[in-house]
Amino acid sequence: MMQVRDFARTIALTGLLAAGTGAFAQSATSTNAAPPPPPAKTATAPAPAAADMQAVLDAIAALGPKPIETLTPVKARIQPSAADGAKAVMRAKGMSTAPDPAVVTMDKPYGDDPMQFGRIYKPAAANAATPLPVIVYYHGGGWVIADVNTYDAAPRLMAKQLNAIVVSVEYRHAPEFKFPAQHEDAAAAYRWVLQNAASWGGDPAKIALAGESAGGNLAVATAIYARDNGLAAPVHILSVYPIANSAKTLPSRMDSANAKPLNGAMLPWFGYYYSKTMADQMDPRVNLVKANLRGLPPTTIVNAQIDPLRSDGETLAQAMRAAGDKVEQRTFPGVTHEFFGMGPVVRGAYDAEQYAFGQLKKAFDKAK
Repeated sequence: MMQVRDFARTIALTGLLAAGTGAFAQSATSTNAAPPPPPAKTATAPAPAAADMQAVLDAIAALGPKPIETLTPVKARIQPSAADGAKAVMRAKGMSTAPDPAVVTMDKPYGDDPMQFGRIYKPAAANAATPLPVIVYYHGGGWVIADVNTYDAAPRLMAKQLNAIVVSVEYRHAPEFKFPAQHEDAAAAYRWVLQNAASWGGDPAKIALAGESAGGNLAVATAIYARDNGLAAPVHILSVYPIANSAKTLPSRMDSANAKPLNGAMLPWFGYYYSKTMADQMDPRVNLVKANLRGLPPTTIVNAQIDPLRSDGETLAQAMRAAGDKVEQRTFPGVTHEFFGMGPVVRGAYDAEQYAFGQLKKAFDKAK
């Protein structure tokens, strides 16, 4: 029996290697596709987190998540999230974790697949006679895990604080649908919002793009799509800790290799499942620093210090400035990936949210 298992494992590992290259082939489209062999471990310790951020990390750990990089997608999708950790801290402090009733939601489809829908957040007390600014928001999760439910905090807070309509876009996930399906869905959703915003009480002249992590990538990539396809340009882009640079030796890939809740080993895990070939990871829609970035709207990039993707945002800002775009980028100290939306319990998150929302408000005011 042991020999049979060993033989099966040998065959499986052999199938992971591209012939003659030593590079990993990409996964099958099954959600049960086995994970790739993990990269070599490093002993690098990440920077210490601020006490309130560490409390969230401790709460996540107490929920007993298994390392994402060791799991199949179907199992990874049911692991406790960073949002679950933040809610645990809120409950421990006696704070409510119920959705803020000041914002109401409705789900509407923009495509035929069940995952192609937008969750529309709107202030409950909105004046029907006054069109509201609109934010198209893309959630994170490496294009493999998470959904609009996981990433509820930021769009709900945006809608309330900016008195805006926020459309949180759900899109098809990998490995069932591999790259560029997620980028195609992001673009289709943006077209749909442009066409329908007015019917929801939105102002089509005041539409911004926003997103976190993989969604931060989609926000910028969709602005590029809009430019190249003659669509109305968003008035602003908010990109929070985006995937933007496919280089393997960025500073944050090294100093935050063992960070939580996102570590360096998870990045190739996501790539293994979302891409059809290794070349997909160098496509300018993923590797944004190599895209044509000229003529994009004013952009705000938010990063966390303790995050393997920190250098992605920093180098994206450099590339956008070199292309002549107006861009501001800030890296917030003592916080980790996924901190955005944790303002009730993490001061660094509160500061980042106020900064980002302030940038959006200035853009909407300027668009009058």
